Amino acid sequence: MRGYAHRYYGSPRQDDAVVAVHESGVLVFAVADGVSAARMSHVGAAGACRASIDAMLAELDRGPARVDWAEVVRAAASAVPDQAMATTLLCGTARRANNRAQATLVRVGDSNAWRLHERQFDSLINTGPAAGDLIVSTSVAALPDVPAGLAPIEVTLGPADVLLVGTDGFGDPLGDGTGLVGNLFADALATPPPPLGFAQVLDFSRESFDDDRTLVAVWLSAKP
Repeated sequence: MRGYAHRYYGSPRQDDAVVAVHESGVLVFAVADGVSAARMSHVGAAGACRASIDAMLAELDRGPARVDWAEVVRAAASAVPDQAMATTLLCGTARRANNRAQATLVRVGDSNAWRLHERQFDSLINTGPAAGDLIVSTSVAALPDVPAGLAPIEVTLGPADVLLVGTDGFGDPLGDGTGLVGNLFADALATPPPPLGFAQVLDFSRESFDDDRTLVAVWLSAKP
């Protein structure tokens, strides 16, 4: 969803997202949030999403057991040629195993992922300052810079869990999930809503939160 500020000023949405399914049945997804200070960040976000999806699909073609995540991020960075297109990226895969699913995530920047379980939103990536920090940096890692030591995050999902992957336009108003926004999404995402219903919920209005919002939600289907 294009945020209220970008709608008001007539500027482009800086978020992007792509979801695809590999022929093996593995779901691949990518969410990007263009850095607001970068002049063409919406182009960078779109390019990073599509390049990372292509790279993940190519990795799965070579064998479904393993994805070279460093190669995926490098491919995404190559689609963001300069700092005028800077963007964050959170991409990953989800594969079913009997009545559970295994998801793997890799991140550059400040987008986040959550596991929704029994109305609780468990953050899967630590995005906040450490306890006791006196000075907190507000800088955001972003492509085309590729950070050293990328560490994929492994997540196991049960039959009642929903995997959520979103930009900070969703994560900031969600907070710890115990407020009005958390209640709204806990109700709306208990089962998969129709596409327009999903978009309508994401277009909620809350004072001072006017950033672009992008959200990918993954449910386990009733049948394998």
